[in-house]
Amino acid sequence: MIKHIVMWKIKESHEGADKSELMNRIKEELEGLKNSIPEIKTMEIGRNSNELPTSFDIALYSEFESQEDLEIYKEHPEHQKVAQFVRQVAMDAVVVDYET
Repeated sequence: MIKHIVMWKIKESHEGADKSELMNRIKEELEGLKNSIPEIKTMEIGRNSNELPTSFDIALYSEFESQEDLEIYKEHPEHQKVAQFVRQVAMDAVVVDYET
């Protein structure tokens, strides 16, 4: 099993949308991927609930059966659309993939 975790720091605003609206859109669009990418075994998206300066704003936790399934997910056109939007509104990101 491959675990794929990503965390983002989100801009305060983008094209008229505030940070909360941006995070809601990210969460909604990522959750929608579960319906179009069967390789996703588990996916959770959560918003940060603390105010530490080192905190990230939103996190993605997902699981895949294999590294190949993770690569299919990463390259899938629907994921690419979401990723393009997230890159526009994120100031920073961290990623970790590990096998269990």
